[in-house]
Amino acid sequence: MTVIPRCPQRQPKAAIAAALALALTLSACDTAPDADAPAEATASRIAVERAWSRETAPGQGVGGAFLTIVNRGSAPDRLMGGATAIAEDVQIHTVDMTNGVMRMRHLAEGLEIPAGGTVTLEPGSYHIMLMDLQRPLTRGDTVPLTLEFEKAGSVDVELAVQPVGAAGPEEAHHG
Repeated sequence: MTVIPRCPQRQPKAAIAAALALALTLSACDTAPDADAPAEATASRIAVERAWSRETAPGQGVGGAFLTIVNRGSAPDRLMGGATAIAEDVQIHTVDMTNGVMRMRHLAEGLEIPAGGTVTLEPGSYHIMLMDLQRPLTRGDTVPLTLEFEKAGSVDVELAVQPVGAAGPEEAHHG
């Protein structure tokens, strides 16, 4: 039996070509976050649902905003505040009962949203205060609100304005 030797020069070229093809394939599958990716990519851990507010009377200086925050991430985050064109300031508040008297308290350090957890902001509990309203909140309107999270950054939502005395949203918009 005669053995025919292979050409040693072809094997290195084939190996180099295969290595380059593999490197190109792997680099095309890179899933690392892009440094230039928009903030929305980071905010994808945070979902805001059932965002709503109650209508206010003319001249009323403050309004409340209520919503549910879902943290789909593996680390806690913190709602720090927000911004809207219709109010000078957006603050996070809670309601405390002291000696039989309910009092609102500003949460200057923000509100923690636990990893994998859900926090509901509702009347009589945690809520968002829209301070120094520039105009009344009118039933049926939607009000843009940008929430600021410590880690996730900015999350835009729309508040569905409900009637005075509403206990929850009729058709709240998701953010």
